[in-house]
Amino acid sequence: MNDQPLPDIAAQATHHDLPLDWVGMAGIALPIRLADAAVTATADIGVSLDDAGARGIHMSRLYLAAQRLVHQELNVPAMLQVLDDCLSSHQELSDSATLSLRGEVPLKRPALVSPLHGWKTYPFELHARQDGRGVNIELQVEVAYSSTCPCSAALARQLIQQRFAETFATQPMDYLEVLDWLGSTQGIVATPHSQRSMATLRVRLAPGCVDLPLLAFIESAEQALGTPVQTAVKRADEQAFALANGQNLMFCEDAARRLHRALRQLPQASAFRLKVVHAESLHAHDAVAQSRWNWN
Repeated sequence: MNDQPLPDIAAQATHHDLPLDWVGMAGIALPIRLADAAVTATADIGVSLDDAGARGIHMSRLYLAAQRLVHQELNVPAMLQVLDDCLSSHQELSDSATLSLRGEVPLKRPALVSPLHGWKTYPFELHARQDGRGVNIELQVEVAYSSTCPCSAALARQLIQQRFAETFATQPMDYLEVLDWLGSTQGIVATPHSQRSMATLRVRLAPGCVDLPLLAFIESAEQALGTPVQTAVKRADEQAFALANGQNLMFCEDAARRLHRALRQLPQASAFRLKVVHAESLHAHDAVAQSRWNWN
């Protein structure tokens, strides 16, 4: 057995004196817990290489630091401990450390009317950075919803009015006859177009946050929009969804403003930016709106 110490090539000096902004590992698989759900996330973890003469960093130390997060509930103190480990294990080499996590968190969502429920996944990202200026943590989530075009709805109503006038203008109206007509394809001759839409919301957490406000983030967005996509549905749920769409007509501009107002109410947010994309069923292109607050 060879008792000689193993060579540490990374500790050697480099022939190219140059600091590097970031060196680390990307795509590390990490089983974590987020919002009381088991999540398989991928992590990017790294540090700056500020010592221009050092050949490299200690990759294995970063990997071991990331393992602190395995199977535990992810929160701000846990992320900060990982960043501290990265910097303490790279003293005199690095002045900043970053940790990024990506995955999809599954949440159980009830139907609108019936006792059914189903599971919906929400893609998320977490980005944490610690350097000489302090700590910065950002949380991003994607929320899918339905959007019905207000212009299309108005045009559909006009066509229904025209057909009503054509049908009943020259004859006395009978209540039951009109009621039947309203429930027929002859009466409702047009419907507005709607589309599955996506909101991407990124929040910079306020100082003092301990828990990651993912659930509050999602609930606030879905309540503001009023038409989150559904999971398991019966006909009563589908009808309730149609009603929700009819009561929440919105352009992409409307959706962005609703979300902006909702996020401004979150005490955990010190800044945010958002983007909504309406994948239009009328056009072969998307309608997009963006907004931000206190973001620089």
